[in-house]
Amino acid sequence: MKDLGGKEHPLRDKAINLTDLADRYGSDKGSTKHRYTELYHMLFNPFRRHEITFLEMGLLIGGPELGGDVDRETRDCPSVRMWLEYFPHAHIHGLDISDFSWFEHERFTFHRCDMDDRSEIARTVARITPSPDIVIDDASHASHHQQNAFLEIFPNMPSGGLYIIEDLRWQPPPYEQDITKTAALFRSYQNDQRFSHSDPAIQEEFNALIPDISACLVEPVRYQKKRRDQVLVVHKR
Repeated sequence: MKDLGGKEHPLRDKAINLTDLADRYGSDKGSTKHRYTELYHMLFNPFRRHEITFLEMGLLIGGPELGGDVDRETRDCPSVRMWLEYFPHAHIHGLDISDFSWFEHERFTFHRCDMDDRSEIARTVARITPSPDIVIDDASHASHHQQNAFLEIFPNMPSGGLYIIEDLRWQPPPYEQDITKTAALFRSYQNDQRFSHSDPAIQEEFNALIPDISACLVEPVRYQKKRRDQVLVVHKR
């Protein structure tokens, strides 16, 4: 779409809709299940035609958090295919504990990583250059995995970056530890402007990041007010 001066308007691109892409590629982020793409299209559309770095953690449902084998056979990357089309100039990075190295595209790089190990996360993310402008955590959903990743990745993101954690309402029993849930952790920041965590060391690390946070949103399931927390968006100052 062009503005009144005949130039392309950077915020107006009606040729593509992220929810349509999600439904076409079979991603559960679309209208058939979570509807995350309704929110993401509003957030991401201004980035669409820029040469950004995009990272998604967790590339296909059915991993060890649901009883699958770490070395399971993987045959699809629905959200990666969606992001490659939605962001035509972005470099897409995918991270998973299972192997997706078979997926090849000139704008895609795969990283195999165990999110139980913070040092491994740090080493993996150090190989992503430039640092990601947008991060989506759709990996195991275990609270400590989500928090490990946030603490290692968010501090190195550029100003204006967006960090998203999906599926806050559910944690996998095989992985979950007896710690503060991620949704409760960020709700404490929203309510008190301070993070509260059962582990004082983790609490201190999160509170040290407060100067880097310009906005923090927690949205409920399908954006319905009375339902449980579902998706987190943090904006880097």
